Amino acid sequence: MKNLIIRALSGTVLVLLTFFLLFKGGLFTSLYIFILSMIGTREFYAALENIGIRSIKEIGYISCIGFLFYSLNVERLFLKLMVLIIIVLLIVLSLIRKANFKDLFITLVGIFYIPFLFQHIIYLEGSIYLWLVFIIAWGTDTFAYLTGMLFGKTKLCPKISPKKTVEGSIGGILGTVILTFFYTNYFNLFPMWKFILISMMGAVLAQVGDLTASKIKRITGIKDYGFIMPGHGGVLDRFDSILFIAPYVYYSTNLLFNL
Repeated sequence: MKNLIIRALSGTVLVLLTFFLLFKGGLFTSLYIFILSMIGTREFYAALENIGIRSIKEIGYISCIGFLFYSLNVERLFLKLMVLIIIVLLIVLSLIRKANFKDLFITLVGIFYIPFLFQHIIYLEGSIYLWLVFIIAWGTDTFAYLTGMLFGKTKLCPKISPKKTVEGSIGGILGTVILTFFYTNYFNLFPMWKFILISMMGAVLAQVGDLTASKIKRITGIKDYGFIMPGHGGVLDRFDSILFIAPYVYYSTNLLFNL
């Protein structure tokens, strides 16, 4: 019970902080995504160190800075210079540290998985679709957790995440659809069927994102990615599904609502 209370309190603070900074937009949003990207990238590389992968962390961090400048509409010439610096550093540091292919590959995977995917939240800034990201990702997580706790019996992926259940998974999907229904009704968004379709498929993808992060933890032998959020763990523990849903909402809404 105590852990549930701590989880609820820290989760509430996180939600309020996230919504406040995204509502403010502009520099607030860019800096928030930058901070999440830096912490998440560090967590990812640190986890992989447990199985002997020595990522070139500096490249990941500089890439986060590059995405920050891009979101702030810095001059294209400067951005091209940043890309050149990253490439040169990647080559130089690889030679100095005698990095193997796996080290280089995971370095690039980290850049794609965290700062690049996070960047799609900024692409949605000012759009009514932005809030769908959190309705789907956190709605699925919350309803799956509660449904699984109350009714869960059938294990979903016991080798990856033993606590997740089929009942919880279904509850997460249904709960997200209900939230989307109320959201579209409140803001008079039509056609509703498109939003429902996006939320249903998104709820499945959110769980894939969650399981992906869990699989990495299982491989690397860690319980949590960090401890920055009491009851939740690190940035990647709380934003694992967001990383999958932000680009999904961005591209799916562009496709479905521009037909």
